[in-house]
Amino acid sequence: MNVKSLHWLFDHMAAIAAACMSLSAIYVAGFGVFDNVIVSGGTVLIAVIFGFLAWRKPGDAGTSALWLILHGTMMILLVLLILQWGKVMFEQEVFFINITKAQDISAWVAIGLITYLTWRFFGLPMLAVVVFAGVYVLAPSGIGGGEHWTRVAENLWYSSDGVFGRPVEVVGRIVLVYVVLGAVLQTAGAGEVLLRIAFAATGRFAGGPAHASIVGSALFGTMSGAAVANVVSTGVFTIPVIKKVGFKPRFAGGIEAAASTGGQIMPPVMGAVAFLMADVTGIPYLQIIVAALIPALMYYGSLFAIVYVEAKRSGIGAIPPDDRVRLTRADFVKSFAFWVPLGVIVFVLLTGRTAQNAGAYALAAAFVMCLIMFPDFRHPRKWWDALVDAGRSASTLMIVVAAIGFVIGVVNMTGVGIKFAEYVLAFSGSSLSLSLIMVMLASLVLGMGVPTGAAYLIIAIVLGPALERLGVPAIAAHLFVLYFGVLSSVTPPVALSAFAAAPIAGAGPMETGFAAVRLAAAGFIIPFVFVYHPDILLVAGEVSLFGLIWACVAFVISTWALVTAVGGWERRNLELWQRAIRLICGILVLAVDGRIALPAGIIIISLIGLQWVKSRPIAQNI
Repeated sequence: MNVKSLHWLFDHMAAIAAACMSLSAIYVAGFGVFDNVIVSGGTVLIAVIFGFLAWRKPGDAGTSALWLILHGTMMILLVLLILQWGKVMFEQEVFFINITKAQDISAWVAIGLITYLTWRFFGLPMLAVVVFAGVYVLAPSGIGGGEHWTRVAENLWYSSDGVFGRPVEVVGRIVLVYVVLGAVLQTAGAGEVLLRIAFAATGRFAGGPAHASIVGSALFGTMSGAAVANVVSTGVFTIPVIKKVGFKPRFAGGIEAAASTGGQIMPPVMGAVAFLMADVTGIPYLQIIVAALIPALMYYGSLFAIVYVEAKRSGIGAIPPDDRVRLTRADFVKSFAFWVPLGVIVFVLLTGRTAQNAGAYALAAAFVMCLIMFPDFRHPRKWWDALVDAGRSASTLMIVVAAIGFVIGVVNMTGVGIKFAEYVLAFSGSSLSLSLIMVMLASLVLGMGVPTGAAYLIIAIVLGPALERLGVPAIAAHLFVLYFGVLSSVTPPVALSAFAAAPIAGAGPMETGFAAVRLAAAGFIIPFVFVYHPDILLVAGEVSLFGLIWACVAFVISTWALVTAVGGWERRNLELWQRAIRLICGILVLAVDGRIALPAGIIIISLIGLQWVKSRPIAQNI
């Protein structure tokens, strides 16, 4: 068999494995009757089969016949090891067994192969995390965990507290069906309809296409659960139009990356992270999405403000009336393919059913609505495409979640999360601000190159205890680390969302990444806001109306001050001294102490008034 035939075989087998992953996710979510060993083992099994079949890059050594055969051999070996794991786990349910040295060795071989796949799909940052965890748990006491390699194998492979632990189970039972839901909507064409609605709604504003990118990415991002996939799917439509109206390529790529990334913090689905957070914290799902609502609106409001300032500064007006998208009755009708499943999710959860039931019902509703609204989707080929696309995303997610299961197992075995919390407390003393900054930086590093759900799992386990021990409420602590895990997707040097947007925009990856960070700047402030002003999380019984209004007003003033300071424009170009004062006061106005916040707010409002007075003669042209 020649190389071309091997490629054809691997590609088709990978597509079949991906479709099987999607079908498995649908069945488990809809019926949920499988033993955890079958759910966890089965999803990881399909994922690694897909991984060894699908990983190739054009021109890479992995495309040669020898490398293809080697990957096929590794795949067969890992499949056999996972089947052996299943046999041992079922035996342990019936009677006590002793794990042999040969089985301990095979466990480490399996962990090594999963780590290899993680590196192939997610690069060096994730490889470094997994390898560090492995070295740490085996290192002598005082330096590391001091655990024996056989005990590590038995606890992190032949148990439910490692590779096949709770993260794999939750993702397999709950999250994957939402990945399928997003793929069905995207394949059918619901994403394009949402973009048309977004363009129509924002066309009258200065920089309209950029605003449309924000709206469209927020709507679809909450379902898709993957920032990079959101960039690729919506960016091919929005980025060229954003450039066409006059924005620079790096800005066009940056706004799409920032908007798509924000979809992971937008209720009600939050890229399925809300369900993971509910499982990790024990906080009800509905409480989580209510808490996340105002911060998410703040984030997208700040993006609107930045785009407006940039458009005005660059002399970019609204889309000419003749060129604006005009919605038809068909557009509104087709949009129900998105709104109905979203409503089904909320309704099912309100009735007290589980998140996986909600996902199954929503998927069924989406499938029926897409059949009705989109004639092209009635062809079985489209169904197959949706299953394969969803399976690809689901399989790569399961690979990294399995690797993170190992890392979380190490954290649990060694207590390193508690140790980290103690180090943070010791280093920062009584300074909550310094502690938050340390946790922010650690979250950005741990989240680099990792999908949102997987990033949240590892960050929450390692860093969550640090914030909770500082007295931060659990929901605020977990949303804090989630925000920075999400924002790592636009933060260089591993800014996956920005790097995905760069080639579409025709800009350099790093300059697009820095543009995305500037655009998402408010996202780096919002987590501090809801830690210091928890009223915006709307936690029942703990909300002060005055505190809520104060926090929202302070954030609006702060955002406008920071946006105009960075953009250098408000009705006209700003002098350097005014930009510096706005930047400083924009941060101070968020202080808890009213003696600091109130004067800062008064200064900002005074500067806004001064700028209005100075620009009055030309106001009619603005």
